[in-house]
Amino acid sequence: MNLASPGAIICQLGPFTIRYYGVMIALGFVAALFCATRLARKLSLSSETLVSLALYSFIFGIVGARLYYVLLSLDNFIGRPMEVFATWRGGLSIHGGIIGGVIACCIYLRSQRKPILPYADVMGACLPLAQAIGRWGNFFNSEAYGLPVTADFPLRLYIPPGSRTLQYRLYDFFHPTFLYEAVWDLALFAYLYFYFAKKNRGMPGMTFFLYLSGYSVGRILIEQLRIDSVSYFYSYPVPLLVSAATLVFSLSAMLHIYNKHHNEDVPVPAPAPVPAPTPEPEPATEEPSQPDQMG
Repeated sequence: MNLASPGAIICQLGPFTIRYYGVMIALGFVAALFCATRLARKLSLSSETLVSLALYSFIFGIVGARLYYVLLSLDNFIGRPMEVFATWRGGLSIHGGIIGGVIACCIYLRSQRKPILPYADVMGACLPLAQAIGRWGNFFNSEAYGLPVTADFPLRLYIPPGSRTLQYRLYDFFHPTFLYEAVWDLALFAYLYFYFAKKNRGMPGMTFFLYLSGYSVGRILIEQLRIDSVSYFYSYPVPLLVSAATLVFSLSAMLHIYNKHHNEDVPVPAPAPVPAPTPEPEPATEEPSQPDQMG
């Protein structure tokens, strides 16, 4: 099966250019928000609070995703500062988006005096759906692809010459890693949304950190095929290292939540009653002996 992008632009409306990348991100947000409001009601959370939270998290997430990408590829923007705002060309990091969204979540819920972890669980259960849909924006932009494959590979992605990395410019077909991640995210969403979030509602935070763990595992596996990382640390792609660190952190958080929950469920035995002290018997008093009378 051969995949090939029809191009990045849908249509031109006067001075406005409608691009697939932005449309897919918007569709992902709407779909995830629809599911999140339904889940919030089932978990007895305020859907109004969730909608406001989602809007703030979306805005902060986009800013965080772009800022993260720019900082990791700063050399590409030196001398071209206006390119920082050209998000329609791609260059949004999911890790940066998660960081920005988490910051917005904490600030907003604190200001509203709402519990953070229950709402984070709802967001965590639905975020993979937004990511699965948003990844198709990478397809239309001909980016986020993997190592080259042969023309007879069962599932191959054609990349136009202008979008290929210099090292592999002579190859036509590549691993569609955007699709691998989209399928992984969709499976993660199905498990979290339809099963795990409802089953573990008594352990706030567990669903969100399982989302982080599940996404990190998928990203670590798929990152082995990616060839378009913009930053490396000692020959390791930064997204791979960040995913590994996120996995360790989220697993530790899940273990902490699990232990805390089960320790609270264990009944504390009542202390044994302390017997009242037995009063010691008073010593018997001897009557004074009568002196012998001498006759």
